[in-house]
Amino acid sequence: MKIRALSRDQVRSVDQTAIEEYGMSGLVLMENAGRGAAEVIQQNLASGRVVILCGKGNNGGDGYVIARHLDLMERDVVLVSVVEISSLSGDAAANTAIATRAGLDLRTATTREEIESSLAEADVIVDCLLGTGATGPLRGIYSDAVQVANRSRAARVAIDVPTGLDVDTGDADPNTFRAELTITFVAKKIGFEFEGTQPFLGDIEVVPIGVPRKLLHEFCS
Repeated sequence: MKIRALSRDQVRSVDQTAIEEYGMSGLVLMENAGRGAAEVIQQNLASGRVVILCGKGNNGGDGYVIARHLDLMERDVVLVSVVEISSLSGDAAANTAIATRAGLDLRTATTREEIESSLAEADVIVDCLLGTGATGPLRGIYSDAVQVANRSRAARVAIDVPTGLDVDTGDADPNTFRAELTITFVAKKIGFEFEGTQPFLGDIEVVPIGVPRKLLHEFCS
């Protein structure tokens, strides 16, 4: 089944419909997304320390799932939250709690210096800072984190969308995360198709999250 590129609103509608009309849990969708992303990372970057940068929303929540599954694959994984863990809510908070109980290496880095320290020995950097809902220029710790990541010699992987890239317009903040691999969920995003986005996206891998084919036909065919 050919799935066309989705807009920000369509991505939101797919998730909302799966949860409200099909009875799928948001935690299940996040679990499927994170597990699938971890498998792609393992297939493409099978060795070295993986440092996952996590923000406040569901994109950050994906990062905690990815870390758990990479840990099951016996990878060296470090989670770095750019926000205080106490500020998380919903599915992201639930998966953070699981990661904490599982004894994963979880750090909080709310200054540029702390981010630099956390990324110093990374072989792979995974961007779970901001997801498809983000708009406008990067600010504060998010801008700092991306700038530090982009200067690293580590391989860079974006989850769903590189932080700083608008999924509707393709507009890119000057400090947008420069991924070598973008793992995006359900379908490519409309903004990926604009001229000039390739340096930020790298190779693109689409990962399904278990949304029923009937629902995909409604939005994506």
